[in-house]
Amino acid sequence: MAVSYKKLFHLMIEKNISNTSLQEQAGFSANIITRMKRGQYISLQSIENICHALNCRVEDILEFTEEQ
Repeated sequence: MAVSYKKLFHLMIEKNISNTSLQEQAGFSANIITRMKRGQYISLQSIENICHALNCRVEDILEFTEEQ
């Protein structure tokens, strides 16, 4: 299984939130954005902070996909 953050990036577009703005609101480094764009692991704490900053649920920002 792999993780896709496509939902997060679509939500950011809908809410007109930049990467930098999300970083500031959720309190994480630019490295986290890079890791998400690559579909890599990020901590549950980071996911929780993103959900809190965007006022959304986990299933609104990520989904599990089959690895290819």
